[in-house]
Amino acid sequence: MSHLPQQPRSRWKPFQLLVAGLALACSTQAIASVTNPVIGQLLWSEEFNGTSVNTGVWNLQDGNGCQIGLCGYGNAELQYYSPNNATIANVPFESGTRALAIQARSQTVGSNLFTSARLDSRNKVQVQYGMIEVRMATPNLGTGLWPAAWLLGVSPQTWPRNGEIDMMEMGHKAAVRAEGGAPSSNHFVGANVITWQQAACVSGNESCAASTAWQTDNWHVPTTSLANRFVTYRFYWTESEMRFSVVDNGVEHNLYNAPLPVNSSALQAPFYLLLNMAVGGNFTDAANASQVTAPLPGTMYVDYVRVYQLDGKGQVKLGNQSAPEVAGKFGIFTDNTAVNAKLVAGTSSDIFLWNAASSGAGNTAPYEGSNVIAWNYTAPGQWFGGGIQARQVRDLSNYRTNGTVKFRIKIPANVGFRIGVGDTFTNQNWVNFPANTTAYGLVRNGQWAQASIPVSTLLGPLVAAQSLYDIFMISSIDGSLPTSSFQFALDDIVWESGGGGTTTPPVQTGPTSVSQTSSTMLQFRTTTGSWADVHYTVNNGAQQNVRMQLANGVNTFTAGGLAIGNVVRYTFTYWDAARNAAVDTAQQTYTMQ
Repeated sequence: MSHLPQQPRSRWKPFQLLVAGLALACSTQAIASVTNPVIGQLLWSEEFNGTSVNTGVWNLQDGNGCQIGLCGYGNAELQYYSPNNATIANVPFESGTRALAIQARSQTVGSNLFTSARLDSRNKVQVQYGMIEVRMATPNLGTGLWPAAWLLGVSPQTWPRNGEIDMMEMGHKAAVRAEGGAPSSNHFVGANVITWQQAACVSGNESCAASTAWQTDNWHVPTTSLANRFVTYRFYWTESEMRFSVVDNGVEHNLYNAPLPVNSSALQAPFYLLLNMAVGGNFTDAANASQVTAPLPGTMYVDYVRVYQLDGKGQVKLGNQSAPEVAGKFGIFTDNTAVNAKLVAGTSSDIFLWNAASSGAGNTAPYEGSNVIAWNYTAPGQWFGGGIQARQVRDLSNYRTNGTVKFRIKIPANVGFRIGVGDTFTNQNWVNFPANTTAYGLVRNGQWAQASIPVSTLLGPLVAAQSLYDIFMISSIDGSLPTSSFQFALDDIVWESGGGGTTTPPVQTGPTSVSQTSSTMLQFRTTTGSWADVHYTVNNGAQQNVRMQLANGVNTFTAGGLAIGNVVRYTFTYWDAARNAAVDTAQQTYTMQ
């Protein structure tokens, strides 16, 4: 949609990455072709053939953006998104086809004079690489309607650092359409990719959003209006290239003159899907309701969304992928300490220096290994700060009970600082280390020393351990700013559990039970003698309902494709012959080990 910021995560804008002595290795993989692609198996599809929108796959937006502190969704859009505007319907201009129908209406909800719908697959379906295909039809757009099929990165980083991929969008301003010689908004469709780029950090573009569509031929101008007829949009995606096209009357047209290079690590991460039709906004020529000329109601139809392998690449994951980290040790920034899992700067995390006006790169040697976070404070009287942000949401709930966060720091004794964490709900909590004061075991002698903060103290009452984003932060203490220059460094930052994490429950006894048969398989079992169903979710994803296989009075079903740390929630429904009734069991939870 060209601009869709998420809620801010902290009160400081990250300016640059400074990691002293950090060497990052890149894997070498065969480069797949997007210009001569080999399309493989179908990995996932949504055919929209049911009776209503499948909420196991799609989230239906309800609001005008103000509910998330982003009125108009950052684009000055005029509509209110209502779940009532998204249905599964027969397509009036193509007999026998059922499709998702997103309808924009002239309808007042609060201060909004229009309604429409937006769906997204966040925490339900995510895609990484492959060929994504969307068959859809748009209504007569006139001035004001803005349909789109697009993707956003699942990273908790704020837009545009998480990346945005617009497979198609229509409703451009007349000045933009004029570049392609389009006679109307129904004769012009474009694509776009937006990422954070340092070169885009200029006055008037404080978000540093870089658009590939800027002064670039990224459109298709059909000879026949696109209104009320189906075309197919395709997005070819590998770790090194992207290509956008539209199949119109059996002929495939590229939306860009050449494939786009993948110039940001954000574009190598998983993305979730979005489908919507906005009314008005700064993308269109309708800045207010009086400028909307589109015939309403107007309906956008999506026949299907399909994801295929591309030259052997591509994957689709279902459900919330933020599985809890297993109890033990989780490394935030460490080289040699033995851990169960860890973040790697530049790969699974980013290190930000927030106030470049007060600090820069330092030259302190590492405490251990070859990497260190070293900064040089040079502006007495100004604040300093920085932090480590995870590129994927991390669930460290297994560390809350009796856990500790240990870190090494080298900083002058007369400098006060604080350590903090933050979640994806914008909650933060901080722990102070006053100058010349021993706190949390930290010896203040100016040399390398270790502190150990209880996880429960660091999280405080509000920070959600299951949804962490700012995984470790440091800053000056308000009202106690440094009065002289100094260098400081951080190293060997590790979360340690204290035995309060999730463990494998014993195999249950009685009529229902589960047992883990391998690291990827979980068997459900009943001994009720008649039919039985199991209902389960993985990491709070879409619920699966399965009729179990009955043999010799015992029902079994084995769920595969699981991974260590996956949280499986399940219930059974079985026929109780003694009571002559179906019985629903209480929900239980199992964590794969």
